[in-house]
Amino acid sequence: MTSSGSTTRNHGPLHGAPAPGRWAVWVVTALLALAVGIVSPAIAPPAASAAGPTVVSLTFDDGNADQLIAAQTLNKYGLKGTFYVTSGVTDTAGYLTQADLRTLAAAGHEIGGHTVTHPDLVTLPSDEATRQICNDRVNLTSWGFRVTSFAYPFASNTPAIETIAKNCGYNSARGLGDIKTRFSCGTCPLAETIPAVNPWNTAAPDQVENTWTLADLQNSVTQAESVGGWIQLTFHHIGGTDPLAVTPALFDQFAAWLKTRPATTTVKTVDQVVGGTVKPVVSGPAVPPPPVGGNLVKNPGLETLTNGVPQCWNAGGYGTNTTAFSVVSPGRTGTRAEQLVVSGYVDGDAKLLPALDLGGCSPPATAGRTYNLGAWYKSTAPTQFALYYRTGVGSWKYWTSSPWFAASSTYQKASWTTPPLPAGANGLSFGLNLFSNGTLTTDDYEMFDTANVTPPPPPAPGTNLVKNPSLETAGSGAFPQCWQSSGFGVNTPTFSTVATARTGTKAERLTITGYSGGDAKLLTSLDTGTCAPAATAGKTYSVRAWYTSTAITQFALYYRDASGTWVYWTSGPWLPAAGAYTQASFTTPALPAGATAISFGLSLFGNGTVTTDDYAMYDTVGAPPL
Repeated sequence: MTSSGSTTRNHGPLHGAPAPGRWAVWVVTALLALAVGIVSPAIAPPAASAAGPTVVSLTFDDGNADQLIAAQTLNKYGLKGTFYVTSGVTDTAGYLTQADLRTLAAAGHEIGGHTVTHPDLVTLPSDEATRQICNDRVNLTSWGFRVTSFAYPFASNTPAIETIAKNCGYNSARGLGDIKTRFSCGTCPLAETIPAVNPWNTAAPDQVENTWTLADLQNSVTQAESVGGWIQLTFHHIGGTDPLAVTPALFDQFAAWLKTRPATTTVKTVDQVVGGTVKPVVSGPAVPPPPVGGNLVKNPGLETLTNGVPQCWNAGGYGTNTTAFSVVSPGRTGTRAEQLVVSGYVDGDAKLLPALDLGGCSPPATAGRTYNLGAWYKSTAPTQFALYYRTGVGSWKYWTSSPWFAASSTYQKASWTTPPLPAGANGLSFGLNLFSNGTLTTDDYEMFDTANVTPPPPPAPGTNLVKNPSLETAGSGAFPQCWQSSGFGVNTPTFSTVATARTGTKAERLTITGYSGGDAKLLTSLDTGTCAPAATAGKTYSVRAWYTSTAITQFALYYRDASGTWVYWTSGPWLPAAGAYTQASFTTPALPAGATAISFGLSLFGNGTVTTDDYAMYDTVGAPPL
């Protein structure tokens, strides 16, 4: 089957056009400003033919919010359309809401299925493909809709996928690219038959893109009228700059023209053409329970490939940048790793993620629990974990990001512990990203439920609890790994890494100008993972740092409470300006109940410069002498 693919190019992390030989990239990173084309004069209706009746179905894929414009036009001309909905993105930005769908149904339009998260079904294990097709129908039916028609995302299907669509209770399922157009299939039939030879792979022209003119739309109908039969036209966006958009004016002209066709040409929904009773809903197979204590990531070493792509993994990203994903050899372990190259960067990010699916590939997770994430990487630029979680209906939402991990020319392990998973979540996907031009190679991913992980033994007395205490490992921008800026009030702070270190080759300098109020400081990362120094409620700690300063300074301290929120705690006494490195120290009061970590740093409360290096934090039991 020739297929142009049912695609959407602005679906956030969930959808997009499948890259040849690779995978469905969920976000196309640059929208092209393309003209719709010259609108041709209306074509005169042909003389009545003995070819037989012709039926036109106007279908709309993905449930994009701008399809309401099409619905208004259809209502104006008394025409009915079929809206194939991806239920997992319903009620999210840029998509139709359940209220919108009810309005469409009340006006006589059909609501059809288009999977839960818009995957390429052919690439999925059978159970996951079944969940995608069946559970989408379950979702839509539970919202009150009569659901009998289905459209394959990317027009990607096989006989096995067609059988799944049939067994899920659909009366029909639409492909694309099997009817003649000037864009691809010049030797294909001029129309689908009524009834279709195979109801679960009905033929349709290529999807309508912004290169289609009014004449192209009209020709698709008039050629069908010459033989009789069924023509299904597939739209994605009405208005906007997406390559799959047509202008509202063009759609209006075409709808008005359809009203002028001979009586033998009618516009019907897919359900009206196919007919049949509404079959009972069928849920997809349950996801097997996760292994207790095991690595929850499927294919963690990226060794198993499907069509040249690591099985259970997909590319993700957003914004304006150019990405290239490839399998490289050798891996850190085994024979394979995955390489991401970002070029032409303007904004956004790109990353490799476990598939955002319904459980066949994505790591299972339980609301309220925390998870240890890990991945080995090499990178020419800083990177961090980006995390998404799955909700009950199968939709995926961005959740949070980890602290930055420094660029490295050799494999390093990125590790981070998540905050508690939000209520209602039942799956987790994560990956290391690039927020700039660069190259990132990853391998050997892991995710463990912390409830099943044996906690590490407490640090030995006298252990410095600060990560990257001498600031030697670079992080993002001007900040060392596991460190960040903080402050408040009206002032202009500038942070920079300098070579005038007390030990090693790096120290951190803060300069404040334009001071009117507030402060600024360098702090150990206020994170929910492993950068912030771990601490135990009820204990006291000795915090230390070496500094030079043109103004007085003091320690500012924060603690992370049981919910993962950071709270200002206290400050140390004032310390005098110092022209040479001087050690600052402060012993804290007892850490409040529920606290799990401490962050601290030296602050400036006026114009001036402070340079710091060689931080330390010790449990006062066993702390080394100053």
